[in-house]
Amino acid sequence: MPPKKTEQFETRAIHAGQDFDPTTGAIIPPVYFTSTFVQDGIGGFRGGYEYTRGGNPTRTSLETLLASLEGGKHGLSFASGLAAEDALLRALLEPGDRIVLGNDAYGGTHRLIDRIHGKWGVENVVVEMSDLAAVSKAVAGGTTKLLWLETPSNPLMKISDVAELAEIGHAAGALVVVDNTFASPYLQQPLALGADLVVHSTTKYLGGHSDVLGGAVVLNDDALEEKIRFLQFASGGVSGPMDAWLTVRGIKTLAVRMDRHSSNAQTIAEHLVGHPALDAVYYPGLPTHPGHELAKRQMKSFGGMISVGLKGGPKAARKFAESTKVFQLAESLGGVESLIGYPSEMTHASVKGTPLEVPENIIRLSVGIESVDDLLADIDRALPRR
Repeated sequence: MPPKKTEQFETRAIHAGQDFDPTTGAIIPPVYFTSTFVQDGIGGFRGGYEYTRGGNPTRTSLETLLASLEGGKHGLSFASGLAAEDALLRALLEPGDRIVLGNDAYGGTHRLIDRIHGKWGVENVVVEMSDLAAVSKAVAGGTTKLLWLETPSNPLMKISDVAELAEIGHAAGALVVVDNTFASPYLQQPLALGADLVVHSTTKYLGGHSDVLGGAVVLNDDALEEKIRFLQFASGGVSGPMDAWLTVRGIKTLAVRMDRHSSNAQTIAEHLVGHPALDAVYYPGLPTHPGHELAKRQMKSFGGMISVGLKGGPKAARKFAESTKVFQLAESLGGVESLIGYPSEMTHASVKGTPLEVPENIIRLSVGIESVDDLLADIDRALPRR
């Protein structure tokens, strides 16, 4: 039997959408490596499956699991986070519509909205999400269809008030989208806070092992789901069976991983405060962070992402990024291994010259689940003391 909605997150992460195989009793459902499905007569689909682009039992299990973890009615799984975002945007927007986006967000999201959908006639307005008056002004006028939040934001770890912004967006007739990638559904539940849709790069914390690419949209509205589901089918940006299976396997340990990511990051952030090589530590778990109290209210804990500003500017930042050993220099985040990145030239290179441009002294840390003592020693070796 599938878990009840009243069961706790950790139980649902392991069991939702994961019924044992009824034929063999296998505790782990099989991967359905098939492109098509035999029909019982023309139009007689077994279990509703016709062709894997339209639906596959392995993808269904992941979509059921994603919906359960986010407290949503519908989950849709895509080939990447950007594929998920693109389907959402194309399903819900028309030329002349406006998106209001935070001024600190993933560079790929801004690139997709600004350079791809912008050419189609979609207006993109960038605003500081902590300034509620500025957000209210930006969404006014009747053309704003989406208010797009990222909290914590990438890479400056800004915290947005989902409940307050949902009220502002809805009052203006806009749908509210929350990119929940940094927090994961274990730490934050945007739909329960008033958001209409949640998006994820499942490549990150949900998959958790740096071995799979994927994305997701979760929502409650049946009519919106039908529109996005059609785009998923018609444009074909779906997750393959093996990608879906790997993501499900990763999600089973999400809760225990996020606890360790968060505790490691908290220890490291506290250790870095006041370091002579740094002029800023961006982590919502620090009492000095401007979004700390808000993060305490809307998150279970503060996550595994930290950014720091180097006093020596871009030269010092680059040297730090290239000097660690346990923290490996790479794109992406959210895996069990610790990663270090230089957003200005890596994840956010595409937003140079825009309001989202990342300062050149910023380094982003994706704190893994290794021994925190080893991580601290690695950072101390790489950061100059004077």
